[in-house]
Amino acid sequence: MNSQQRSSTISEVITPNHRWFKFNLREVWRYRDLVMLFVRRDFVAQYKQTILGPLWLILQPLLTTVVFYVVFSKIAKISTNGSDPFLFYLSGITLWNYFSDCLTKTSNTFVANAGIFGKVYFPRLVLPISIILSNLMKLGVQILLLLSVILFRWSFHGLTPEWNFYVFLFPLLILILALLGLGLGLIFSSVTTKYRDLAYVLTFATQLLMFATPILYPLNFAQGFLAEAIALNPLTPIFETFRFTLFSISNFEVVGLLYAFGLSVFCLMIGITLFNKVERSFMDTV
Repeated sequence: MNSQQRSSTISEVITPNHRWFKFNLREVWRYRDLVMLFVRRDFVAQYKQTILGPLWLILQPLLTTVVFYVVFSKIAKISTNGSDPFLFYLSGITLWNYFSDCLTKTSNTFVANAGIFGKVYFPRLVLPISIILSNLMKLGVQILLLLSVILFRWSFHGLTPEWNFYVFLFPLLILILALLGLGLGLIFSSVTTKYRDLAYVLTFATQLLMFATPILYPLNFAQGFLAEAIALNPLTPIFETFRFTLFSISNFEVVGLLYAFGLSVFCLMIGITLFNKVERSFMDTV
């Protein structure tokens, strides 16, 4: 077989990625079946060999909400701006679970999947994207739980749901959370391939970030410099807007959402840049 015949049998040539910022959605779309395979793997593996299985999607936020309700509402007696404390905590936990899962699981992409990356080629961004989508499925279940609890408690107290028009902002809030979790996760995933200590720092920082976000308290609970620092948290306008759409409490500011969206896009660009840089040589350090 001559060189011309051999070249005619080549269907695709895989070349190294020399560009640091490359978010090739077309290539990721070609591997969409693989994305869905990883989504199914993540969902099934999490509840494999558990007695209750996917029921933990419902029990985990409910049990956490009960603990927060007892500690922060009954014992600490922290105000929730007149809203139902149980619903206040459950709404915050629902969004926080999605963001924290996206961040922590994406940050472990290189280390957890080194064996796969070293054997076969596929766009490496497929795995982080599959994590975001699998967590989105879990969020969908927990959102249905939240709405069911809202309707139940309001009907129990003889109230009528009065959601405002801004409830249509909810998909935008999820998009911002997904972009921010993906961006920060890619950054930590790229850095922790060489500096493993940062994985422990991320766990600790995520716990601190939860208390720096108005999940357990309304924003007006903080005063002075502390309130200004919490307002700089890009998660703050997301959680405040979410509660505004559901309960017509808290604050809704377009500037805050634009700030959160802009910062999430910036983090995503930095994350993709570092991710593309590290993926060329991460097998030498993992």
